Parts: sequence; C-alpha cells; structure tokens
Amino acid sequence: MARRYELKKGARATASGIDYEAELNEQQYAAVSSRPGPALVIAGAGSGKTRTLTYRVAYLLDQGVDPKSLLLLTFTNKAAREMMERVRELVPMDLSDLWSGTFHSIGNRIFRRHADEVGLTRSFSIMDRDDQKSLMATVIAECDIDTKQRRFPKADVLITIFSLMENTGASLEDLLEVRYPYFEEWAEEIARVAEGYTKKKFETNSVDFDDLLILPLRLFRENEELLARYQKRFQYLLVDEYQDTNAVQSELIHLLAQPQDSVMVVGDDAQSIYSWRGADMDNILSFPDRYPEAKVFKIETNYRSVPEVLELSNAAIAANERQFRKSLKAVREGGSMVPALVPVDDPRTQADFVAQRILELRDEGIELEEMAILYRAHHQSLEVQMELTSRGIPFEITSGLRFFEQAHIKDVAAFLRFVTNRRDEVSFKRFCLLLPGVGAATAGKLWTAWLKVGISREEDPPESFSKYLLKFSVPAKAKSSWEQLVYTLDELVVEGGYARPAEMIKSVLGGVYEDFMKASFDNYENRRQDVEQLAMYAEGFEDVLELLGQLSLMSSVDGEPSGSQAQVDDEKVVLSSIHQAKGLEWKVVFLIWLADGMFPNGRVLEADDRDMFEEERRLFYVALTRAKDELYLTYPQVNPKSYSGDIITRPSRFLEDCPEEMLEMWEVGPSW
Repeated sequence: MARRYELKKGARATASGIDYEAELNEQQYAAVSSRPGPALVIAGAGSGKTRTLTYRVAYLLDQGVDPKSLLLLTFTNKAAREMMERVRELVPMDLSDLWSGTFHSIGNRIFRRHADEVGLTRSFSIMDRDDQKSLMATVIAECDIDTKQRRFPKADVLITIFSLMENTGASLEDLLEVRYPYFEEWAEEIARVAEGYTKKKFETNSVDFDDLLILPLRLFRENEELLARYQKRFQYLLVDEYQDTNAVQSELIHLLAQPQDSVMVVGDDAQSIYSWRGADMDNILSFPDRYPEAKVFKIETNYRSVPEVLELSNAAIAANERQFRKSLKAVREGGSMVPALVPVDDPRTQADFVAQRILELRDEGIELEEMAILYRAHHQSLEVQMELTSRGIPFEITSGLRFFEQAHIKDVAAFLRFVTNRRDEVSFKRFCLLLPGVGAATAGKLWTAWLKVGISREEDPPESFSKYLLKFSVPAKAKSSWEQLVYTLDELVVEGGYARPAEMIKSVLGGVYEDFMKASFDNYENRRQDVEQLAMYAEGFEDVLELLGQLSLMSSVDGEPSGSQAQVDDEKVVLSSIHQAKGLEWKVVFLIWLADGMFPNGRVLEADDRDMFEEERRLFYVALTRAKDELYLTYPQVNPKSYSGDIITRPSRFLEDCPEEMLEMWEVGPSW
C-alpha cells in the first residue's frame, strides 16, 4: 500500500486583502462566504449577480483553493471575459489554470482532447451555420427525397429542429406536432436526413455547436474513468444564468459536480424567458430537490431602479405560481414620477407620443442612448421606426434589421414592384429565386424569356400575366409553385388598375409566400406577423406606387443603409425586443403595444397553457426591470387597420396585476 504524503499549504503572499463583509451587502456576503457544497443563488434583477459570482471566485482563491480546481461556466464570451477581468483585479495571481468560458467553449476544450474516443480526430472542424447548411444540402440530395410536389423544409429549419431535439430530448414526432405541424407529413424523410446528417458529420471529421455539448456528455456517460478525472480536477463549479440551461447543460453540470457536489449556480427564475430555444426553468426550480443539502440564498437588494419601478415589478411577477418568491428592495431613493400608463388612440398616436416624449426628455438632459423602446415582437416597432425617422431622431435596432430592410419584407415588395414596373429585373429575379430548384441561371433565363413578351405590352397594367408566364419552361420541382406564383401576380391587378396595396400584400402572402416561409425560416411565425403588419401599414395607402415610394425611403436614410447612419450618430435611441434587452438597462424605458394579443402574445392566449403564460409574464417582468428612472407603458385602444379588420384592443391582462396606485394614468390628446 502506497504511503500518503500531504503537501501543506504555506502562507500565501498573493492574498487579496479584500474585506468581503465591508464590500458586499449582507445577502451577497452570505452567498460568497458560504461553505463548499451545493448552493443556489437567486439573484434578482439589478442585484449585483456578476459581483456576487466574481467575489465568490476571489473568496475561494483567498481560501487557498487552487485555480486549477475551479470551473466557471457562462452563456456568453463577453460575460466570461468580464468576470475574469474582475477576478484578476480582485486577486493579483496567476489564473491561467482556471477554466472559464461558455458551455460550448469548455465543451470544445474537453472534447478536443478525447475526440478519437468517438471516432473523430483531434483536428475536427467546427461548422458554422453556413457550413451546416451546405452539409445538410448534400445529405438531402443523397437521401433522394422527392420534393417536386411538396415543399421540403430548408436547411435552416432542419438545423433548428435537430438542435431542439438534441438539447431538449424531445422526439422528432413530438417536436413536429407541437412546433412544426405543417411538416408532419415529412416526418419519415426528416428522420432519414437527421440520421444522414449525423453520419456525414463523422465522415467529414466535423461537428456543429450542439455537438460541443452532446459529445462530451456522451464521453462522460460511456467512460467512467474519464469522467472521474475531470470530477477530480474541478472541485468547485460556478454557473452563471442557471435558469437558461437546457437538459444537456444541466446533466453536464451534475456529472462534473459529483461526488462532492460543490456547485454554486446563480440565476433568477423570474427571468427565465428562453424555453423556445430549449431552456428549461425546471432546472433551477428543482435544484433543491436534486441536491437536498443545497443552501438557497436570495439576493433581493436592487441597485438599478427607483422604488416606484421595483414595486410595480414585484406586483407584476407575484401572480406567477411557479417561482422562488422574493421581493426586490431598492437602494436608491424615490424618483420624480411613478410609472406612467399611457393609453392612446391608435398605433400612430402611440408612435407620436413616444417620439415627442423622447425629444422632451432629451431637452431635459437625458441622452438618447439612455432611452429604450421595448416590444414583444419586432414587427411592433414599425410605426415607431417611421416616426423616429420622420423626426430625425437617430435610433439603433438590436432586435434585427430596420423593418423595411428585412428579407421577407423585400420579398413581398418585389411582387408589387414588378407588377407596377415590368422592367424591374431585380424584383423579377428575386421572386423567381424563391422557387424550389430555381437558381441564378434559371432566373436569368426566365427574365430573358420575359423580355421577349412582358415589357412589349402597352397595357398598364397588363390584363394577364399568366397568359405569357405559364408558357415559360421551369424545373419540374418548381412547376406547381411557378403556376401559383403567376396566378398570384394576376390577382394583383383588377379591372382598370391595381388592387389596393393592402389586398396585394395579402394575396402574395396567401397565394405563394406563406408556404415559402414555412419551408424556409425557423422563425416563420414571426415573419408572417411582419408581413401582416406590412399589410396593416399599407391600409393607409390607396396608390401602390405611393406605398412603394415610402418603403424605399424608409429602408434608407440620406441614401445610405440604416446601419451606416447608426454608426454616424454617437447618440441614438435603442429599439429592442424584450428578449434581446435582458441584462441591459436604461434610464428611461418605453414599453409599447401592451394590448392583449400583442403582449401577451396571441399564440400564448390561444394555447391556454399555464407554463407558456407564466413565461410571458416573466417577459413582462424583465421589461419592467430594465428601467432605472422612468417607465412608460403604452397601448393603442383601437387598432383600426388590423390584418383581420377593425378591432378595439383590450389592455394587456398583465396590467390587471398592477395596482392602480402604482401607476399614473396619462391622457394623450391633441392640443387645443
């Protein structure tokens, strides 16, 4: 039997000298200085979550823990960098042996050392999205799937489906039924592609980002000795944003933490808003059940917002049943106003109010970048974008491109542009390329054929497009789609002129474009709502040429793409979806479209599912807690040009959870 020889720790000259009790509040200090073992830290919005986590790392190092024994897991590279920078500032010592990074970067680091154990070499390639799409196209071709009569899902959609299967553990059948019912008829073929895709990745010595989690987990499950090596190394695990973990990430943490279970996870169940991409809030809710010895720390002191915003936020989230109950308390003194509830006549009045109030606040000394306009879905920003542009207020969009610059909006506009200008080669080729089996060469041939007959007609508009276009030769797999497209072009023309612009857009969506979006985009529902919003906007125009002119003007500023204009203006208002705004803060927040069907989302209301509805309420809570000083909650009382007809909107039911005394009603109207 070998003799055991223990290395004794001597005095450490690199001790930080931090007075933890003095630099942290009572709740933070309790978590930071807790004994090793399982710990759940519920860190409310604006409570100093990052500070708690970084001081915990520093505290462990000050206790003599070897940096090599620490593993810090985050969700973004930016978070990992910021945390390590803070730790280095706190503890002046060599931290090169401390492993810190995103789940995927740590997964890559582990798997790169052991890839040969699953049949890959250590020089494997990591595919990006374009690489995945290219490989997927090869697999689909090799599977010899007949896509001539029906649209088969595009590579982007398949990648998302397979990713959700891997990260949630859901079966293909269940996933299609719940999220992609319009692809259920392709279930057998999709399963073949999934199998072929996995096989092709190994043949090409390649992995995708999901594999960087899936394959290390597979290694640990199948090789106890290998797992034991990493368990021995990582004696202390620290995990950021634990409420956002999926099933794979949660199991990886659980395996690595054994047998000592010295794992501290930090997060906020009230900010769990990403179930649609695989995050499972049950991971954080069930943590005390998984680790019966776990200590639960709540950090409820908020350093961000005024008391008036926090009181409203606390009231808003209280209605949720599934949560760790807490009550955020403000360090700051009361502000100059309570949150404002601002009902307005219609969407354009809402945009007028937001723009005017922004200019007033700017005159009061609040810089534009300290103001944000938040919304549930990107298309809800349309009227606001228009109004800000018309008033010359610079803005930056973090939720995507400017509305009129999005590909699907341009696709729909291409139909209208071509019908009104039969010499528009760019628009003609753009909608031709939407068809299955049609590439640049085929689109060029179709344009050449059109030149021979299309623009020679003197009729304006022509009596019939189908009379000419149906004679054109298209690939077999595009035949039925081409016919539908051509008949759709016919629908855009009525006796004596063009159809009303809104009706033209509806015809394009219903006739051909909706099927294309379903097969092509993993966020089909959001894009469909964008097109419907475009139709609503078009209701304000009788002349299609006037609408098209406005679209062109709105998609650029001073002749330059909007992105370049945003770079010119140092000061700009932020427009963002709430999902994109998580983790950010502004002095002033405008939360728009607080109407049932808009927020909460209509699909959530129709589903009548408690978990979905509670996540929607958490999204509302996240929006409220972004505001530091002033908060404006607005909704149009009438949506006179909705896609399905005129409707009177109902205020968001989330407002029912907000006591009247916590809100100040603003009455918006014209000056007399």
